[in-house]
Amino acid sequence: MKEEKILRILEDDARVGAGEIATMVGASESQVKKSIEKMEKEGIIRRYKTIINWDKVGKDYVYAMIEVKITPERGVGYDAIAERIAKFPEVISVRLISGGHDLSLLVKGQTMRDVAFFVAEKIAPLEQIQGTVTHFILRTYKEGGDIFYGKEEPKRLAITL
Repeated sequence: MKEEKILRILEDDARVGAGEIATMVGASESQVKKSIEKMEKEGIIRRYKTIINWDKVGKDYVYAMIEVKITPERGVGYDAIAERIAKFPEVISVRLISGGHDLSLLVKGQTMRDVAFFVAEKIAPLEQIQGTVTHFILRTYKEGGDIFYGKEEPKRLAITL
């Protein structure tokens, strides 16, 4: 039960220290450290990640969600092609989905042309691919639980008299 609480805290903010987590879950700092190490070894905690709003950095990346219809391979189903697609550096995520398509890919490129070439030259030619539908992401409102929109805090300098 405490491990689940620890996971929820880290999922929300991976920078929270073991001491602070210990206070939040009612455990000792050493217990929290042991739990975290155990969950890291077991692969429950895969890694710690930073969510970046690249728009604010001024970097223009293009993201696209690509739905892929595939022919599953005998004996391995969708796994083999999903694992192959996941190895492309342009691919951020690969998910097996329900509905009219089989896989959903999140892809990142420098330009729309990069993403289009990725689909045309790397995904479409794969033998198991029956078809793709590409949706370019125009704006991200929420990512990893963080809301990216809203009013900016005014950047005023403090005035003292």
